[in-house]
Amino acid sequence: MRTTGRLHLGHYFGTLRNWIKLQDEYDCYYMASDLHALTTEYADTSKITENIFEMVTDWLTVGLDPEKSVIFKQSAVHDHSELFLILSMITPLGWLQRCPTYKEQIREIKNKDLNNYGFLGYPVLMAADIFLYKANLVPVGEDQLSHLEFTRELARRFNNFYGEVLVEPLELLSESAKVPGIDGKKMSKSYGNSIFLGETDDVIKEKVKNMFTDPLKIKKDDHGHPDGCVVIKFYEIFSKGSDKYPSFNQKEKDCKAGDIGCSICKKQLTEMLSDFMKPLAEKRKTIISDKAYLEKVVIEGSKKAEEYAHKTMTEIHKALKF
Repeated sequence: MRTTGRLHLGHYFGTLRNWIKLQDEYDCYYMASDLHALTTEYADTSKITENIFEMVTDWLTVGLDPEKSVIFKQSAVHDHSELFLILSMITPLGWLQRCPTYKEQIREIKNKDLNNYGFLGYPVLMAADIFLYKANLVPVGEDQLSHLEFTRELARRFNNFYGEVLVEPLELLSESAKVPGIDGKKMSKSYGNSIFLGETDDVIKEKVKNMFTDPLKIKKDDHGHPDGCVVIKFYEIFSKGSDKYPSFNQKEKDCKAGDIGCSICKKQLTEMLSDFMKPLAEKRKTIISDKAYLEKVVIEGSKKAEEYAHKTMTEIHKALKF
């Protein structure tokens, strides 16, 4: 995960919730990708270290366990940079220029100059991240499948040149919930529409208050259109498994019938979010205050990662006849 600082509910329901389960089933490596952060944050690196610890704090807060998984910093394992360089020598430019995510971000991100080699070549660095640990499974969403196919193609190209060294990884698709931002767009820090893990009650109340609802539902008894309501989308996620509040289906039905008003929905959602966040806020406060512990987790995890990665690089050197 790129080191961009604190994580939000979109990260939790889209990725972290799955990561927590995986660490009980597989040997997992979770990497703070500070080199990847440089592809867009190269002009100002002053917050990268702080962002690493903010992000790792959130990982530990939601349940990633350094006793079960390897939690490490990308730049602490120099083999990532070396393998990135080696792979860049055999990667056709056309493969990179066709990358859907590359083209999409060039279109969407207008406030930064992304016309640099590192940004164009970040799928190669991502492939190096995977190859070094001989990962046979990579947890991804459907939007990342093209990257994984690129990684397999690169493994086949390398192995064709130098022998069977690199593992072709398979995808491990997981169920994930897409959490909208409070304005209805994709939840993103760059949009300023996020609800961060461990938010306080006052902040939650204010953010729910500002959530988009149905503009046509002015009075309580107006017939609602829940499909376009952000509050209802959040309610669907947080009402699962709860006996304290009406089911999502009932809530949607009541909204369409004009039996409930938006203020009631917002009040209930505020309570749901507060109940979810309270234990996280307390745990996060304890973890973030212990910088020595955070440093220990990252340093020890990086040593474990480096040991494995170096073995792979030794095999790669041998294959290249270095």
